[in-house]
Amino acid sequence: MDIVPVTPQSLSIGQLANEYAASNVFNEYQDKMAENTLKRHKDDIALFSKFLKNIGMMKESLMSDCAEWQGITFGLVETFKRWQLDQGYAIASINAHLSTVKVYAKLAAKAGVLTAEEYARIRMVSGYRHKEGRNVDQKREVTRKEGAKKSEAVAISQEQAKGLKSQPDTPQGRRDALLMCLLLDHGLRCGEVAALTTQSINLPTGLLTFYRQKVDKEQTHKLTRDTLLAAMRYFEVAKPKDKLLMGSRKGGKLEGVMSERAITDRVREMGERIGVKGLSAHDCRHDWAKDAIKQTDIKSLQQAGGWSSSAMPLRYADDAAIANEGVKLSR
Repeated sequence: MDIVPVTPQSLSIGQLANEYAASNVFNEYQDKMAENTLKRHKDDIALFSKFLKNIGMMKESLMSDCAEWQGITFGLVETFKRWQLDQGYAIASINAHLSTVKVYAKLAAKAGVLTAEEYARIRMVSGYRHKEGRNVDQKREVTRKEGAKKSEAVAISQEQAKGLKSQPDTPQGRRDALLMCLLLDHGLRCGEVAALTTQSINLPTGLLTFYRQKVDKEQTHKLTRDTLLAAMRYFEVAKPKDKLLMGSRKGGKLEGVMSERAITDRVREMGERIGVKGLSAHDCRHDWAKDAIKQTDIKSLQQAGGWSSSAMPLRYADDAAIANEGVKLSR
């Protein structure tokens, strides 16, 4: 076996390769991410940048330039966590923001910008467990910042769900009825609804076919009776070209397409109309899962909801009044 001698030239080539890999560590990681995850990371890091600016550190490219992580320390990340509490962010939001910061700190350490020792200390900054979060909330005045993620989903009664699916008999009302059926009867995420096309609903077969970006899977649902009727009524007055749900203008005229933001705003408006404040598309998904889990096995619900693990739908199960009521023994 021939031994290749180490030369200054080979050392410089290796060093250049390391520098190139380090400079691209963020891009390589972000290229693998789903669009919604990348958007959430941008929001989380923007909040971290805002915190740093408040204490006199200008870090405006933390998402794209790993060199910007020079000087980020355990103490700053720990203070960021406490700052969010004072700002009134929900515990779940604080944990999510902290998790994102630690992900990029890890990448910065991989690139050699942060030392292994400093990154190890940053990793030690932990979020709040459920019981800890509850104790913290009891001791602070503001437990939710306006516009931040809600700590709990908005509850929807059966009567309210019926009201949300019963919209005025206008083109806009028929579209809104279909929108609410897709959210309440099928548990689709906001982005999944916005991405539906005119080919997604097959009226003759009564099937809905759509793509779940979060788990990279195409699914087919059998339309519920309400959803099928709402779709039939919608297609009588709407002529969408590509995307299924058309946007609306003043006077209720359908035009263009309905974006995720438009869906979010519309769901909130329809909720307020029947006395449900702060309603979101995710609240409807939460309600769908909570209702379905009462009479659906976990595996079936996991598949229908597009979750990657059974732990996710289990979060929607209510504690039984008698803890062992559903337990069946063989003896």
